[in-house]
Amino acid sequence: MNIPEFKYHPDPIKTGSIVLSEDKCICCDQKNGFLYIGPVYAEAEIDEQICPNCISNGLAHNKYGAEFTDIAGVGDYGHWDNVVDSVKEEIAFRTPGFIGWQQERWWTHCNDAGVFLGRAGFEEIIEYGNQLIEDLKNDSDINDEDWEDYLRSLSKDDSPTAYIFQCTKCKKIGGYSDSH
Repeated sequence: MNIPEFKYHPDPIKTGSIVLSEDKCICCDQKNGFLYIGPVYAEAEIDEQICPNCISNGLAHNKYGAEFTDIAGVGDYGHWDNVVDSVKEEIAFRTPGFIGWQQERWWTHCNDAGVFLGRAGFEEIIEYGNQLIEDLKNDSDINDEDWEDYLRSLSKDDSPTAYIFQCTKCKKIGGYSDSH
């Protein structure tokens, strides 16, 4: 039982977006051993019932109009690097999304979407280094005097959380944080 390769989300099992499941996919009516548990934006209620194959091949999008990341959120609504429509469509229509506390955004850099590495807390962020810390600070609305407390409060499994990506071209690590 394998899952398809996703250029911009290479390990959706590790990130928790895809889980083992005995249930059938509502899109292809097959049991392939895995189902997606991230956000789904569609007219029909189809959460946690789509297999990775139907995401990858676009069948879920074609059949239900399903998006797995808000297409406008790729590039943070124009805040980060702009990417071509085909990249936005690859992320929104054929790539597993991830669960965030607020509206999920997909980090972009060097005019391409970043590769989603996963959620991170303070310990993981420290391992990535000072550049990521500075970028997270600049992306937030947290003032200087509150930043250190906020940074130390970041949690991989609780709020607030950071979402970490890597540039496909220059390999820079970037992302953002949010809370509920």
